[in-house]
Amino acid sequence: MKYLLKLIILSALCLACKNSTHGKPLTKTIKNTTYPTIGYLEKIDDAFYDHVSKSTKIEVIADGFIWTEGPVWIADEQCLLFSDVPQNINYKWTENEGANEFLNPSGYTGKDKKLQGSNGMYLDPDNNLILCQTGDRVIARYIGDFKNPSPVFEVVASQFEDKKFNAPNDLVIDKKGNIYFTDPDFGLEDGVKEIEYQGVYMIDTMGEVKLLTSKWPAPNGIGLSPDASKLYLANSIPAMFISYDISKEGQLINEKIVLDLQEILEQSISKQKPDGMAIKKDGTIFLTGPDGVFVIDKNGKHLGTIKTDKLTSNCTFNEDESVLYVSCHELILRIKLN
Repeated sequence: MKYLLKLIILSALCLACKNSTHGKPLTKTIKNTTYPTIGYLEKIDDAFYDHVSKSTKIEVIADGFIWTEGPVWIADEQCLLFSDVPQNINYKWTENEGANEFLNPSGYTGKDKKLQGSNGMYLDPDNNLILCQTGDRVIARYIGDFKNPSPVFEVVASQFEDKKFNAPNDLVIDKKGNIYFTDPDFGLEDGVKEIEYQGVYMIDTMGEVKLLTSKWPAPNGIGLSPDASKLYLANSIPAMFISYDISKEGQLINEKIVLDLQEILEQSISKQKPDGMAIKKDGTIFLTGPDGVFVIDKNGKHLGTIKTDKLTSNCTFNEDESVLYVSCHELILRIKLN
C-alpha cells in the first residue's frame, strides 16, 4: 500500500492520455479460455501441498488495471468483485463475461477529480456488501442491486470521538455482524488528518465504534480466526504479521508477533509490504506480502509461498475454498487449491 499515493498520481496522468487503456481489461476473458500464467510455488514445509497442489498454476484471469484491491467472492452471483483503487471503480468478473465495470464511483462520491476508490470489501451475515470507502473516509454499505448495479451507499461509520477517520483500508466481519477494520493514513492529503494515530477499530452491531489498538504505525490487512477468537493484523511499517486474542469484553489481548517479515521484504523483488489476507475454515492463513501469497498454518508456521514476484495486495476464497482469487497490481489472479 505504500505505492498507493504514487499510483493515484499515475492514474491521473493515465486518464489524461487519450490513448490510455487503463480501466479497461486488455483481454475480455470468456468461458473455457486458457488463461496465461505467471509465477511459481515455493515450498518450505511439505504441509504446503496439503493446500496447494504441486501442479497448481497461477492464472491471470483479468488485467489492464492500475492497482487492484479488495477482492470478494459473491457466491449467489458466482462472481468476483474487486476494486481498482486509483480509478475509483469496482469491477465484476465472471467466467462467462470476464471483468466489467460494476460500481463507478466506488469509494469517493464527491464531485472533484480525486481518484481514490474503495479498498477492502466483505459480505456481512445478511450478504450486504460492506466497503472501506477510502476516498470518502468511511465504512459504507452498498444498498444497490447486484444484477443491475448503481453506486448507492449508506454510511455505517465515519468518525471516532467526533474526528473523521483517516483512510479506512481493510475490513473483516464476524458471524454476529461486528465489523473490524484498519484505518492507516495511506494516501491522505496534507492537512486533513483529524486522528493523530493509525487505528484498528470495531463497529459493533449497535453501530458503536470502538478503538482496539493504536499501537501500530501502518495497520493494513485484517482477518479473524474461524471462531472469531483471534484477530490477525498485517502491519506494513515495520513489516509484521501479528495476532491477538479477543477477550470476552471484545478487547485485544495476548499480542504475538507471528512473523517478522522485514528481512524477507528487504530481499524481495517487489518490496510489497504485508497486506490483505484470507483465512480458511481450518485456520490456515493466506497472507499477501513480499512477492506473493504466504501460506501460514494456524499455529503461525510459514509453510510456503505462492510466488508472483509482483506487488500482491489482497486475496479471497470462493465459497468452498477450492479457489483463491488474488489482486496483484494490474492483474487479477486465480489459483486452484486442494
